[in-house]
Amino acid sequence: MMEIKFLGELTLQLILGFFALLLITKILGKTQISQVTPFDFISALVLGELLGNAIYDKDTNIFIFLYAVFLWTFLIYMIERITQKFRRTRIFFEGDPSILIRNGYIDFEQLKKEKLDINELMSLLRGRDIFSIREVKYAILEPNGSLSILKKAKYDTPTREDLNLINREVYLPVAFILDREIIFENLKACGLDEEWLKKELEANGINDINEVFFAEWKFDEGLHVVPFRKKNS
Repeated sequence: MMEIKFLGELTLQLILGFFALLLITKILGKTQISQVTPFDFISALVLGELLGNAIYDKDTNIFIFLYAVFLWTFLIYMIERITQKFRRTRIFFEGDPSILIRNGYIDFEQLKKEKLDINELMSLLRGRDIFSIREVKYAILEPNGSLSILKKAKYDTPTREDLNLINREVYLPVAFILDREIIFENLKACGLDEEWLKKELEANGINDINEVFFAEWKFDEGLHVVPFRKKNS
């Protein structure tokens, strides 16, 4: 009976913890995931520790855990609101970008300030497909640890304007079939219907939706179809 009771409590804690953390990510927004500053990283560790304690520590009540999690979330949310409203607080809470390479020259003082050496700088550059410092005009270390690069003109990728090419309109591809299932809302948003899709598939030699693993459509290129292939075929 004790084991069943423990499993029941553990199940309840996991479910509540799961939905609590899901709600937190919705409240804090997507940028908290993609732009992780040192403060955000520590906040995520604390939330994980709170959840771990609630699950494995029998003395920790799930409602105490929820209170702690939502209080911590409230504090993070308030920090986000403060940094949005008061520009001067952003450097303190989020950090400030550092120019590591300025006008083609390495700023060794900034390297020292950011506790980086030349090997780590080269590693960051290689992560951006740059293998020589001579290609870099400016390199900026962002608060989330990523490196933004502005190349020297002769090493930069030429644009269509540089090559005197005619500019063409670009269109976003839209998925019409995912894993053999029609995405009707996408069809409708593009002003198309199922009958049109079936005709397009027939033109590609496909008579059954179940034969299509993926299909996307672009206004300027039409329908691209990826047939479903079984492992043995």
